[in-house]
Amino acid sequence: MLYLTHNPRAPYDHAPWNKGKLTGQKPPLKLKEIWAIRVRLQLSNRTRDLALFNLAIDSKLRSCDLVKLCVRDVSHGAQISKRAIVMQQKTQQPVQFEITEQTRDAIKSWITQAKLTGNDYLFKSRLKDSPHLSTRQYARIVDSWVKEIGLDPNDYGTHSLRRTKATLIYKRTKNIRAIQLLLGHTKLESTVRYLGIEVDDALEMAEQTEV
Repeated sequence: MLYLTHNPRAPYDHAPWNKGKLTGQKPPLKLKEIWAIRVRLQLSNRTRDLALFNLAIDSKLRSCDLVKLCVRDVSHGAQISKRAIVMQQKTQQPVQFEITEQTRDAIKSWITQAKLTGNDYLFKSRLKDSPHLSTRQYARIVDSWVKEIGLDPNDYGTHSLRRTKATLIYKRTKNIRAIQLLLGHTKLESTVRYLGIEVDDALEMAEQTEV
């Protein structure tokens, strides 16, 4: 019989990156919270962060896909595209997303300020060992945003931004198939679990039923 032994000097010497953080589904941002963050970024002239925040909301991409976007992925020449399509790292399936006018303006301002070209990563890292923002760097940036508007960063994360617009669209339309396409899920059941809509809808029906 094979026995596994624990080496006390193995990787367990290092605390996990998410130690002390809540795991599980992170809630989406509410509309007033979106605008609270957006206004702060605008007033403080954080051009890169505004482009990153707006694109995270619009694209509904996983962090691993968002940080790897290149200028050419969201533009045609000098024009920022109204729609874009990228290959998802997790599923190896393409997903399309819209780029709203305010997001196009923010991206264009950032490209101009940073003097980016078509082959450049849209959000370059300031660290020498990474050509673009890492998912961990992005997570820290998101933490700073939610802190600024008085939210607990332990309760929110990068998936909060991925879920935000999808949740707002679902609440308005109740079209779960559309949300599946927007999130790039291969299975409808994944979308249901991801948004937690069965619970929300059940509670909503219960609240509207008097006995």
